[in-house]
Amino acid sequence: MARRGTPGRAKGKSADKAATGGAKAKGRQERQGSGRGAGRGEREAVSRPVGGGVAELRPDRERPHGWTLLIDGAPQSHVDLDDPTHLAFAYQRRLGHIIDLAAPPLQPLHVLHLGGGAFTLARYTAATRPRSTQQIVELDAPLTQFVRDHLPPDPQARIRVRAADAREGLGRFPDGWADLVIADVFSGARTPAHLTSAEFLGEVRRVLKPEGRYAANLADGPPLAHLRGQVATAATVFPELALAADPVVWRGRRFGNAVLLASALPLPVAEFTRRVASDPHPGRVEHGRALTDFTGGAAVVTDAAAKPSPAPPPSVFENP
Repeated sequence: MARRGTPGRAKGKSADKAATGGAKAKGRQERQGSGRGAGRGEREAVSRPVGGGVAELRPDRERPHGWTLLIDGAPQSHVDLDDPTHLAFAYQRRLGHIIDLAAPPLQPLHVLHLGGGAFTLARYTAATRPRSTQQIVELDAPLTQFVRDHLPPDPQARIRVRAADAREGLGRFPDGWADLVIADVFSGARTPAHLTSAEFLGEVRRVLKPEGRYAANLADGPPLAHLRGQVATAATVFPELALAADPVVWRGRRFGNAVLLASALPLPVAEFTRRVASDPHPGRVEHGRALTDFTGGAAVVTDAAAKPSPAPPPSVFENP
């Protein structure tokens, strides 16, 4: 989800897509005109019904091979086929920093992506860390095929996609497989309830290597009750936490994204903070006591009491 003219508010990839999504788009025909073959002035948007609604790829008029993926009109992610290291949305840049800081430069990683979208972060990892082994778990198989058809990833990249619910797919991975687990999972515009609990995070920690890290794209607005609960819940599973968000989100003035970083071992908080503060849309990172105080005694979320993240206000879905 992105506000008009502002990259990086949120996205809606799904590990729990509604089966009725395709029905909404009955009768809509796919339009041609994506990929590398069309020139800057010739490219047209292309759309197709998928599990979560209608997927659309719109050309980036500033980048000859740049495309924005939208679901039912809400921007999800951006891909530049010429430059997969270009991350247009603010929250994706913050996740890119986490990928950069996960290991020394160019060192290959084992990365598990919960939520696929347009494979933006998987493409980034493949470009910046060649020979990395990556697995994407994405329930919406029609969306995956749509992206493959129009924005094919580098055939040399070691990226495999599994069509499964995020939590179900997570459960199939062996203990200690991943250097990094990235969760960017939305059903429509809300994180499914079963991906917000301590039990879910326990599975994430099982799949991580002892020094591995977990990163999650979270979305919330005033009074930030969901975000506080997610931090409190993560603190029961991971002893080291950091949270990055726009200052206006921290102050509870606007619905937006926050990126959670968690690990069993100390995090590169100083460098992460510096990078987030240096972004085109600068953010703020909290950790330690300040982050504990932020939770305000919020209850830990369990499977029995879990709820989806709150729905964003309609203004969040304005097209860029």
